[in-house]
Amino acid sequence: MSTKPETKGDWLVSWDTEDESKWDKKLAWNTLTVTTVSLTLCFVAWFLPSAIIPKLNALGFTFTASQLYWMAAMPGLSGGLLRIVWMVLPPKIGTRKMVTLTTLLLLLPVLGWGFEVTNPDVPYWRLMALAFLAGIGGGAFSGFMASTSYFFPKSKQGTALGIQAGIGNFGVSLVQLLTPWLISFGMFTFLGSQQMVMPGKDPVTVWYQNSALVYVPIIIVVAIWAYIVLRSVPVKASIKEQFDIFRNQDTWWMTLLYIMTFGTFSGLSAQFGLLMAHLYGADNPAIVEGAGASATLLIDGYTIPDPVKFVFLGPLVGAGARIAFSPLTDRMGGAIWTLVSGVGLLGSIIFTIPSLTPDTSSAAALQGGFNQFLWGMLLIFLFSGIGNASTFKQMPMIFEKRQAGGVIGWTSAIAAFGPFLFGVGLTLMSATTFYIIGAAYAVLCIGITWWRYARKGAAKPS
Repeated sequence: MSTKPETKGDWLVSWDTEDESKWDKKLAWNTLTVTTVSLTLCFVAWFLPSAIIPKLNALGFTFTASQLYWMAAMPGLSGGLLRIVWMVLPPKIGTRKMVTLTTLLLLLPVLGWGFEVTNPDVPYWRLMALAFLAGIGGGAFSGFMASTSYFFPKSKQGTALGIQAGIGNFGVSLVQLLTPWLISFGMFTFLGSQQMVMPGKDPVTVWYQNSALVYVPIIIVVAIWAYIVLRSVPVKASIKEQFDIFRNQDTWWMTLLYIMTFGTFSGLSAQFGLLMAHLYGADNPAIVEGAGASATLLIDGYTIPDPVKFVFLGPLVGAGARIAFSPLTDRMGGAIWTLVSGVGLLGSIIFTIPSLTPDTSSAAALQGGFNQFLWGMLLIFLFSGIGNASTFKQMPMIFEKRQAGGVIGWTSAIAAFGPFLFGVGLTLMSATTFYIIGAAYAVLCIGITWWRYARKGAAKPS
């Protein structure tokens, strides 16, 4: 029977998750609730640019395809870099301060995008700076995950981490799903309205500042909530001690596996809309000639897909899979599901590759290619979500408690470069070449998982 733990300031006293008498289940789940809501807002801020950038030129901006890819990639670069910072924060400043301050910092990119999206004359570097600041939301993930692992026993960490990461990942879908609705009516009208011009369609009046500014009061409320409710688990680990994880070979193997799963999820979440527009939408000159309302559709009978109506589906599927499969990883172990994830990703990528070269010979051929592209992408998101759940089950099983938090933070940091790597890759090479490289990487990860973790007699069954 657990009793309410003593506290000393922010910090809990005599906290032991493996001892029922020193573990407060209610406090653990309340902590999970608050931090998960905050993490969802972090993902909203991190992927807010992905909901805005594909529409910038339709709002009167004049960026090249390369500039847009780089802008969409920037939150991934900063998110990965900042995760290295956040991974060491839980033992140093504790959960309470970390979550409260992180939530407040989200105001920087959210307010910035809310104001700048209304000004087509804003210089490119300022939007790149805001894209970089959006990475604060991505950086937080490594600290939040490490912190949550301190509040739950090993037997429940797969479920707890899966719920937090999965619901947090829903922030990607949330911002991409709500944006088309939020911009459709007058709110924050002191910033005026904008005319959105799509090829072959009449201009539409929108209020794009809504897509960002609506989250400002929510962020403030959640920051106050976090400060009131949260406490911190004392974990003795200096920064030097936390970095001893790099002497353990499993840190590097698990980093490679999490790049395959979360790197794919985050990378495609950021680039899905742009990729769709450039392959099957208004940005493909073989489909649309010209720009704005006077643009000409070159293939009669083909309906140009609007990326904002589809891009939320991928993150939704991936986040849902992470939540749904987390309890299964607690029951069956994570390694077998990481293996399933790798095989599924390989098959999904191979299925998608033919659709990356659109057949513009007819409307039917083009529509068929788009359908294959969409379903292939959703399958990739599905299996990346499964792998996100399973790898987070593996890490607390492979590493001791002090190291597990650091490994979760480190692997999260490196995988957060996904949006940056995908953006750079799709800028420097064709989508087909990039996906072929992805298929080869999946083969490598399947081999690592089988040999090190999943086979009978594996060195680290998990």
